[in-house]
Order: sequence, then C-alpha cells, then structure tokens
Amino acid sequence: MVQKSKPPAAANQPERRGEPKRRGRPRAYQPDIALGKALDLFRKQGFAATSLDDLSEATGMNRPSLYGAFGDKRELYIKTYQRYREEAGASMVEIFRQEMPLRQRLERIYASALDIYLSGDTGPRGCFTVVTAASEAVGDPEIRAMVLDGLTGLDKAFASCFRRAKEKSELPESTDPIALAQIASATIHTIAIRSRARVPRKELEAIVKGAIDVMLGVKP
Repeated sequence: MVQKSKPPAAANQPERRGEPKRRGRPRAYQPDIALGKALDLFRKQGFAATSLDDLSEATGMNRPSLYGAFGDKRELYIKTYQRYREEAGASMVEIFRQEMPLRQRLERIYASALDIYLSGDTGPRGCFTVVTAASEAVGDPEIRAMVLDGLTGLDKAFASCFRRAKEKSELPESTDPIALAQIASATIHTIAIRSRARVPRKELEAIVKGAIDVMLGVKP
C-alpha cells in the first residue's frame, strides 16, 4: 500500500502577498525622535527630577534600548543639550548675519527667543541653558564648559552687532560694544527665566522694548 506524501506545511497556509512584512523598530525608537522627546522632558523637569523611568515612558524605549542608543542618563542629557543649542542657534544665526537696522535686528532676535522660550504643550519651557544646564554646570565640568561656551558665543554675536552698528553711525562713537553685548545677553536671560514663570508675552515684550531703548540710548 502506497502512503500518500504529506503536503509541505507552507501549502496549508495561504500566502499573503499583499500584506507587507513588519520590519524594524517602532517609530519611537528612531534616535532623532527619541532624542527630541528626551529634550522636551529635560527642559520641563531638569536633570535631577527626570528619572530613567520617565525617559523610558517619554521615548517609548526600555532602559537597555536607551543605554544602547544614548549611553547613561548623563550622556543622554548632554546629547539633548547639544541638540537644543544647535536648534536654538539655527533659529537666530541668520538674524545675526543679515544686514538690517540695529533696532530691527534686536527686535527679531528677542522675538525669536520668546518663540523658543514660550513653546511647550503644557506651558512655557524657558531656556535649557538658564533653567537646567546652569544648575548642572556647578558640579559637572563638561556641562559647565558647554554653558560657558554658549554664553560667550551669545556675547560675541551681540558685540559684533553693536560693533557694526557703531561703524554705520547708528550708535555714538563712545559706545562700548562689549558692555552693550552683556546687557543684551542679560536681557535674553531674564526673559528666559520670566517666561518659565509664565509671565505673559506682552509683559516680556515690554521688558525687551525697554532694554532696546536703553541699549540704543533712547531717553524715556
């Protein structure tokens, strides 16, 4: 008696040619997206108050995946700070480079800063440097160097603006571009802090206008 051969196992299952195979990790595991979510969380809560469980929930990545992609919590924090500086710098660099009257340039710089500081799904997030990195700079030399580099870079950018304005006779010959740059940077810092405290934009814009008037020598 001849036994009938069994059909291959695959023959018993219909082939689903139209159904694409699922490959790769979920979208949340894409490093660029996960880094952005971690950045949002660190800006909101700071370094110390943000746990690995918080980061895991925000990014959709478990701890081993977080470590594999970014290193430990400190390394992830530094990467998010670098990302913030790149994005914030990109939004202002063209304003510093373009030729325009000094008042208009300053108004645009501060408007761009307020757009950054007042953004956030649950409320204004302020400035990463001022509200969180400055605190970590006390005990971490690498973060301190990044903070100082950012502060120095902002001072230099403002000083260049005032120097060019002085050359164009927009400012008196006696003007000290470096001193004005420090005032301009200090104004950036104060609106960053006040925005985090949820001071209304109208009030922040009034502070900016007053500061610009002082820098341009406009008498009240």
